[in-house]
Amino acid sequence: MLHYTRTSYPGRLPALLAMQRDPLGTFERMAATGGALVEARMGPPGVGLPFFLVAEPDLVGELLTAPTDAFVKSPILRRTKVLLGEGLLTSEDPLHRRHRRLVLPAFHHARLRAYGDTFVARTADFAAALGEGEVFALDRAMMGLTLRIAGETLFGSHVEGVATAVGRAMETTMALFRQRMMNPLADVLRRLPVPGTRRLRRAVAELDRVVYGIVRARRDDPVERADLLALLLAAQDEATGEGLSDAEVRDEVMTLFLAGHETTANALTWTWLLLAEHPDAEARLHAEVDAVLGDRAATFDDLRRLAYTRQVVSEAMRLYPPAWAVSRQATRATVLGGHHIPARAVLTVSPYVLHRDPRLWSAPERFDPNRFAPEAGIKRHKFAYLPFSAGPRGCIGEQFAWAEAVLVTATLAQRWRLERADAAPVPLHPTVTLRPGRPVPVAAHRR
Repeated sequence: MLHYTRTSYPGRLPALLAMQRDPLGTFERMAATGGALVEARMGPPGVGLPFFLVAEPDLVGELLTAPTDAFVKSPILRRTKVLLGEGLLTSEDPLHRRHRRLVLPAFHHARLRAYGDTFVARTADFAAALGEGEVFALDRAMMGLTLRIAGETLFGSHVEGVATAVGRAMETTMALFRQRMMNPLADVLRRLPVPGTRRLRRAVAELDRVVYGIVRARRDDPVERADLLALLLAAQDEATGEGLSDAEVRDEVMTLFLAGHETTANALTWTWLLLAEHPDAEARLHAEVDAVLGDRAATFDDLRRLAYTRQVVSEAMRLYPPAWAVSRQATRATVLGGHHIPARAVLTVSPYVLHRDPRLWSAPERFDPNRFAPEAGIKRHKFAYLPFSAGPRGCIGEQFAWAEAVLVTATLAQRWRLERADAAPVPLHPTVTLRPGRPVPVAAHRR
């Protein structure tokens, strides 16, 4: 086994406090020590869990592909169970393996083709509603667009208002969760009847009311449908013949809704901001869209020909990966990269930091979609680019997300170019996902 460099976090503040104030900056300072494995002090001596940043691709691969009985999800992610229950994002084996096996058919190639029509149709609706010179908040608009897409692919177009109701309750829940995700007292606060806890419980109860209502109505409805919810309800374990219970369906619906709404909206927001700031890339993307699509609507079959559009989205997710940190907790004392890892230690991979490492990427702060040209991928380390994590816990909806991001970008680019409406820097807001730290106004100009 190779032996990798191990260093220590040089900051004066305990790492937990530093991460609460500036998580991305803290990870960048840790990575700057040059260690493949960087240890940090999470509190006063003897207090807090051991913590490591994993900053070298080979070691990242070793962690993310490790046996699932050696590492589990981190304590911070486990807190999302208040919203997501035991869905694919939070559950552990053997439950995770069972659910992944049951949910996977919903993302087979044939299903993605049908979802592609929804991606294009809802984006065309959004594009048709814009007016020349109209100024709007890009981040909010992308959240609204992906909300409609997630609602329709999950619940079907016949369920009026469901996506809005779920989205509103989920936004409330996520906002409350973001306030507490790095708070060491979060698990205690969750049990106390303080105002934030009461609001969180009310929001989750509203989500449960809506989703359980739909699930129960579908159980009693003989009409066959092809949306994701119908597939979840029909899923059966080949070995046992058992399907998912109402509670299990609810948890997977919440997980898929979050993954298909929040993360894709952020990826699209950063994509369009970068295009607005790089006219050469914007012109090349428009030229490809015009050549491939002309005036007709995009289809799933166009994805392979929208190569540069995918390169643009890929580079946007390199610079601003929606999932900016992936963490695991050791279930027992183990070894990683030749180093002893104590039981209960938390190990984090930061795609944001990994994607900007000058040892892995030339001029890493520069926006350059050509990094993702087919010939460039041959030279890239398998674990240097992780917008969807990797290994047995990698995102099950990765191909769904790629198809949505590329088809939405191409469909909007057919009709419009977006221009920054202000020149102020856009701060980063790393919480559950990597969001802009403020509303981002853009102006629409007809092509």
